[in-house]
Amino acid sequence: MKDFRRLKVWERAHSSTLDIYKLTSRSPKEELYGLTSQLRRCSASMGANIAEGCGKEGNRELHHFLQIASGSASELDYHLLRDLHYLADVDYQRVGEQLVKFRRMLTSLLQKVGCGSFCD
Repeated sequence: MKDFRRLKVWERAHSSTLDIYKLTSRSPKEELYGLTSQLRRCSASMGANIAEGCGKEGNRELHHFLQIASGSASELDYHLLRDLHYLADVDYQRVGEQLVKFRRMLTSLLQKVGCGSFCD
């Protein structure tokens, strides 16, 4: 079992989730159960799956939950498409850059866990 709070990738996921919640608090009310909910759920899922994977025994299960976190990051990336113009361009850019950094860190961790070289 690993302490997820010690992982920089979890810190980045958590920070992104907090940012998404702040940004979506300004979303149109008609999107509360639509896009706003989806953005919040997939961003929260990134950090939650890292935490859950760290609570499991063995790298195999950790790898599985890190892959789910990666899928959630892809979902967030999709939902952040600018087509609806709900966020300011500067916010889209900032969140997008955060997401790219998160995905790089997560990919690196996935590779380490997959090779069995990850330790506490």
